[in-house]
Amino acid sequence: MPLTSLWRAWRDRRALRRRAVPDALWLETLASLPFVACRPDDQRAELRRLSSLFLDRKEFTGAGGLVVTDAMAVSIAVQACLPVLALGLQPYDRFVGIVIHPDEVVAPREVTDEDGVVHRYDEILAGEAMEGGPLVLSWPDVDAAADAADWGYNVVIHEFTHVLDQGGGMPQMPDAMQARAWMGVMETEFAAFRAAVDRGDDTLLDPYGAEAPEEFFAVASEAFFVMPVPVRDEHPALYALFSAYFRQDPAAYR
Repeated sequence: MPLTSLWRAWRDRRALRRRAVPDALWLETLASLPFVACRPDDQRAELRRLSSLFLDRKEFTGAGGLVVTDAMAVSIAVQACLPVLALGLQPYDRFVGIVIHPDEVVAPREVTDEDGVVHRYDEILAGEAMEGGPLVLSWPDVDAAADAADWGYNVVIHEFTHVLDQGGGMPQMPDAMQARAWMGVMETEFAAFRAAVDRGDDTLLDPYGAEAPEEFFAVASEAFFVMPVPVRDEHPALYALFSAYFRQDPAAYR
């Protein structure tokens, strides 16, 4: 085994010992996340392992006086690791900080119009993934994950999917052929979805996904993981595309 691989294996063993999730806390976390608890034993074991490595590599900070407990950190780690269960944590290496807010996130914005006039305003968010970090989350939205799964909403998966996005709603692909196949399906699905939202149709996916291709990717991804059967039935091409990329078939376990 190359020296770099030996070093990584040694580093991971240390991290797994240092950040091991206690049995009681793990069971408590599973009970609060039914879309994780339904997974097979081997997948839950791998999620637990990845979560420990994730906790060792990331720094959690509470905003506004919020104290980030072990239970909060583990819950976020498990949900963040779900999309990369079969991919590994490397896509998340570009940032370290995770900031948890006790309420909605207020993000200052600044835009310049066509006349050169600068407009400043505050945008209310449930979370935000900024290039290079930190990744910001509203704890009430994170804490509502079990109930919110019923309508396909999950702020952690949404924001961490943005981290996977290489631009325009496309994650890193192994070759140009697969990139073209991805864009072919996503462009068709996004156009149809945006048309449905414009018509005022009731949509399975959050209408916010019509804002841009990258938001469609994030919105569709959160639904894929927490409400997979309806996504598979209503958007079969999209489900097949995501299943191939994430190397997961979450509908099989529901």
